[in-house]
Order: sequence, then C-alpha cells, then structure tokens
Amino acid sequence: MNSRNKLKILNDPIYGFITIPNERIFDVIEHPYFQRLRRISQMGMSYLVYPGAHHTRFHHALGCMHLMRKSLEVLRFKGVEISKKEEEALLIAILLHDIGHGPFSHAMEHSIVNGVSHEWISLQFMEKMNADFNQSLTLAIQIFKGEYPRKFFKQLIASQLDVDRLDYLKRDSFYTGVAEGNINSERLITMLNVVNDKLVVEQKGIYSVEKFLVARRLMYWQVYLHKTSLGAEQLLIRVLKRAKELVSEGKKLPASKALVYFLENSIDLNNFSEDTLHTFSKLDDYDIISAMKEWTVSDDFVLQNLCKMIINRDLLKVKLKKNKIESQKIEKHLQKLQEKYNISKHEAEYFVFKGKVSNLAYRSDIENINILHKNGKVADVIKASDQLNLEALSEPVVKYYICYPKPKD
Repeated sequence: MNSRNKLKILNDPIYGFITIPNERIFDVIEHPYFQRLRRISQMGMSYLVYPGAHHTRFHHALGCMHLMRKSLEVLRFKGVEISKKEEEALLIAILLHDIGHGPFSHAMEHSIVNGVSHEWISLQFMEKMNADFNQSLTLAIQIFKGEYPRKFFKQLIASQLDVDRLDYLKRDSFYTGVAEGNINSERLITMLNVVNDKLVVEQKGIYSVEKFLVARRLMYWQVYLHKTSLGAEQLLIRVLKRAKELVSEGKKLPASKALVYFLENSIDLNNFSEDTLHTFSKLDDYDIISAMKEWTVSDDFVLQNLCKMIINRDLLKVKLKKNKIESQKIEKHLQKLQEKYNISKHEAEYFVFKGKVSNLAYRSDIENINILHKNGKVADVIKASDQLNLEALSEPVVKYYICYPKPKD
C-alpha cells in the first residue's frame, strides 16, 4: 500500500502557491479541530455589506503560515539563528493562533460563552492536540504563550506588526474589494530584523509601516466597524441571547446538538470542561445559519423577527455619531415599537439599543513598532517618521451608535 504524500502545494489567491513544509504540519492541518476553521468565516457578518467576504479562518491561518516562513527566511538571511525545531514550532503556533474562534468569529464570544476569550479556547485546543501528537507541539505552545526566552518569536505571532495582521489586512482587502487596506506585506517582511531580541523594521521600510498603519485605520472604519456589519453582528448576538432566554424558560428550539448544549448551559471559565471543548469543536457557522432559518417561523415575536432580519438582510437602521446618544432617543424608539406591536419594553430592547466603537490604529504604550536607523539606533515609528498624521493614529477615536427598526410604510 502506498504511503500518503503529505508534502502538498496549495494555491492561494493572495500569494500564489503555498507549500506545506513537513509531514507534522500536514497532520496538524488535517486534524479535525483545524479543518473546522473551513466552516468559520473570517469576517463574521461583513458579507452582508461586502458580498465577496466569504473567506474563512482556514484561508487566513494558511496565509499566516506562509508569511511566517517568509519572515524566518529573511531573518536567517540577515544572520539571525533560528533552528529547524524553532521554525516548525513557530509555523504550528501561527497556524493554530485562531483555532479557538467560534461561529462567525467574534460575535460568539459574547453569546454562547461567558467571559471566555477565543485565545483561551485556542490554548485548550492546542493542549488537546499536543496530547494527540505525543507532546510534539509543546514548543509551539510555549511560544504562543510568550514563555519561550526568545521574545521576538512571540512578536511575530502577536504584536502591532505581526504576521497575523499582515495577512488579514491584505486578505480582507482582497475579498471585500476595499483597496485602501491593501498593504505591501512582502516589502514589510523583507525589511524585518532583530535587535536585542526584539523585532525591528529597517529604516528603508518606514514608508511601508506608515502605509500599514493608515491601511489598518481605514479598514477598521470602512470594513470591520462598518455600521451595517456592526448592526448585523449585534443582531446575531441578540438572536442567541433571546434563544438562551427562551430555552431557560423551558421552551424547546430546533437546533443542532452542539448549539443546544450551549443554549441549555451557562458556560464560563469555571465549567469549561474537556467535554465542553469537544462540543465546541462541533460548532460552526452552519449550526447558526441552520438554526436561524428554523427560528424564522418561531412563535416568539422577538426570535422570529431577529432571525428574519438577518436571513433576509432586512436589518436595523444604524446611525453612527460623534457624540453620545441621548437616552430620550432610545426611549422614543422603544415606546413607538411597543405601541406598534403590543410588546413589552424588555422585548422592544432587542430591537432598539445603543453602544460605542473605538478605533486605535497604533498603541504607543505597548510593544512599539521600532525602526532601525542606519547608525544602529532604534526608535519608535512615530518618532522616526516625518508623517505628522501618525501621532494622530495613536489616539483612540470613539464613535457612538444607535440601532432601531427602519420605518415601514
């Protein structure tokens, strides 16, 4: 019987051909926990605004692995010693960095589990996979947790200029068609170096860093925090909140076994068991879409209408403001809705609500992006740049939103 060829080449629309470098990494990609990422959308509900945004966390993870390989090649060329064992661990760590995301990515962190981040769940998946792979992922987990002595390894995975951001900005820009987010990731990687165990960008790459930070700011306002996808994500959170509320009152709702488990149980860090992790691994976007389709004929007014709004893309009106939303405005819309449909204030609050979003392209208070000058001095990108707008990018911009049903004829 022929042994299986595990040295595969994949075709990626962003980078062209991506090679899987060894058999262990192939086996990690083949693992059911990783394959689940094919069924988790990268951009949540953004496809309701940008129809092309149907790419998955699976796409993104493979892109990150490719960029990590390129980064390590560049650093080795510049004299930074990185062993084969360290390289494999870095590739596995970046492949698995998002493995804990729930359906529709970020929306689920506030709905099906309480106070449990996707990073924490990622770590649980890694530990479980480590047992499956005879503890061969231990070094990757150490690097992911920031416990490995070479600090720049962690920076490659999670920092203000990491391969995660280099991939998702370019990939999300491609799939949404928003050209403002298209960064030169290849140029940025080519300019990477290490000084005193910290990642730096050589001076020649400063304009690429500036473009990266501006692109990040524009992508947040134009895509990630677009008012329509923001409103849709809030609707999805409320769909699951209402479903949990109805189930807690004893109502049976049609849904997959995995989703029913999370509707029936209140899951937090204290009771997130191995069984919970296994059930979580069975949960993906399809469970949620399938349930919402069923719930569009629910006899509960709130659940039925919330689901119809998402399934039929008949969403709430969303207004973004610079100033805080006055409570009177909320009360006015609540009262109108209560009178029109003869529902309680509690029910109306599922359709009328306010919140705030903030956009901070660069945090100058944590792990700066450092520029390496030709004379050997290292300086923060804001100080090194002659672009005055960069300092403004390090100040958070807060906007307030109000959501309410569109007036119908």
